[in-house]
Amino acid sequence: MKKQSRSINHSPVRTALLVSLMASCISLALKTAAFSLTSSTAAFSDAAESVIHLFAVLFVVYGYYLSRKPADEDHHYGHERVEFFSIGAEGAIIVIAGITIIYTAIKDAIFGVDIVNIGTGMMLMGAAALINLGVGMYVKKVGRRENSMIAVSNGKHTLTDVWTSGGVILALGLIELTGWLFIDVAVSLLIAGYIIREAYTLLRYSVRGLMDTRNPDMDRALKKVLRSERSEQIKGWHHLRHRTSGGTTWVELHLVFEDDISLKAAHDHTTRLERKLIDALKTDAVVTIHLEPDEAHDESHDILKGANQSKGLDEFA
Repeated sequence: MKKQSRSINHSPVRTALLVSLMASCISLALKTAAFSLTSSTAAFSDAAESVIHLFAVLFVVYGYYLSRKPADEDHHYGHERVEFFSIGAEGAIIVIAGITIIYTAIKDAIFGVDIVNIGTGMMLMGAAALINLGVGMYVKKVGRRENSMIAVSNGKHTLTDVWTSGGVILALGLIELTGWLFIDVAVSLLIAGYIIREAYTLLRYSVRGLMDTRNPDMDRALKKVLRSERSEQIKGWHHLRHRTSGGTTWVELHLVFEDDISLKAAHDHTTRLERKLIDALKTDAVVTIHLEPDEAHDESHDILKGANQSKGLDEFA
């Protein structure tokens, strides 16, 4: 059983990601102009990060559309796990941007750089920062409301642009006041360290998702229902497993019933519990439940011993 999903054509996440894509193009143009005018390494660092960000957003938008495709003959569980690849790719791209910035900063520290047109550069960078601030907060808010990590991660990445642009503006302002060109290199290295740290967060989420790491919030919600909302005819439960891909959580468990209950009654109790489990989650959900009699429970499980080639049944739960 699965909650009704919103049409992709009317999805707030879709709209938010497209807005983010347009903002990325505008921001890149402004930062490129600022670098061309100033020759600042810090401005170059921010512009380079925006180039990477644009490619990352393109990949995220593609990943979003692919994740919304329904299950088919070759993908029985749908396409939503592409979210983890998309977020992981975004994190990897940000790391590349960070390394590029570090290389450029070290090169300029060795050979030197001349910075000009500081005032105009600061205005262009400020405009880019304001655009990214508004868009980043909007996309992040939509992602949290719609429970879309692909939008949340994109919003966070967009907001990193605000911090990097703010650092560049501060650096240019200090250089204008003091004439200390080494500030440009120092700020570039700080920007690189910051965005690499953000990349680590995205990569960690991607790896945890691909490895089907247990979601503690989902686990608590499911167990709360199983402990307090099940009917008296259900004697117990075990082998609870769950994983989340994109906007769908897949849940499996075994339910133990009284021996004399009819199949229809057991099914009715199971269906009602299934609905409560789905309602307790914040995502779409597919729940698969295996029914077992109380007294013959151990005997039923004995039949399956040795069925798997290298693992026992309990090792799968």
